[in-house]
Amino acid sequence: MMSIIAIAKLELLIARRNMWVATSVILMGLFTVVLTLAGGAPTGSLGIDPLTVAVTSITTLSVYLIPLIGLLLSFDAIAGESERGTLALSLTYPLSRGEILIGKFLAHFCVLAFAIAVGLGLTAVLTIWQYSAADLSFAPLIKLFVTSLALGAAFLGIGYLVSSLVRQTGVASGIVIIIWLVCVVLYDLGLLGALVADNGGTFTKTIFPWLLVANPADAFRLINMPDGSVSELASGINAAGGASGTLGQLVSLLLWPIIALFFAWIAFRKVEP
Repeated sequence: MMSIIAIAKLELLIARRNMWVATSVILMGLFTVVLTLAGGAPTGSLGIDPLTVAVTSITTLSVYLIPLIGLLLSFDAIAGESERGTLALSLTYPLSRGEILIGKFLAHFCVLAFAIAVGLGLTAVLTIWQYSAADLSFAPLIKLFVTSLALGAAFLGIGYLVSSLVRQTGVASGIVIIIWLVCVVLYDLGLLGALVADNGGTFTKTIFPWLLVANPADAFRLINMPDGSVSELASGINAAGGASGTLGQLVSLLLWPIIALFFAWIAFRKVEP
């Protein structure tokens, strides 16, 4: 356990000098502030909890930004060390590769959690400043924070997998950007095209909901979409995805980090320094 903590501390020191991390924290804070201030305008006329409106807006931001932060933190975790020649030194220590990978994950997970906490913390502060705290429901914000951590963890694992499969950071960075585009943009466009082509047939009713929750980004989006009296604020995609149920969405979101880290560990075991 102490060896894992030592690796995590070292990675945290490296992360402090990583401008991508600082940029991500600033962007997360900036956009959440803008969305919180802009999203609070319609709450008076709609009679909707202001935090629910803010969470709906921030969910759309998070589904793009959090996977990107996770991939940028992890894409050079293995390939970067291999390229710099420090991986061979790390492997001489009495540590298993699993311990090294877990240590890196803990450090990057802490950085990711900090970036998310900054953004959502600013949202909470601004909303309390604008409205009475007694009139607010913080449950959607807490749910968004927890599910954001799971989403980020999934893409950290994917980044480690890519970093273990290639030897150059330039190649790894290109691959993770492609993965990001596919998961958060192209995947949904492909499903939308299939829905249009199917025109309400078997694919739409049976296959589509499961393909939707199979993507961690979409599972995250669906979990955090409002329901009941504020369903009008949700994307139309929420109704289609509801067929698989909240349980399916949660299982998808929680399984992705485990599966991604497992395959990253398998790939890392085969890396030769």
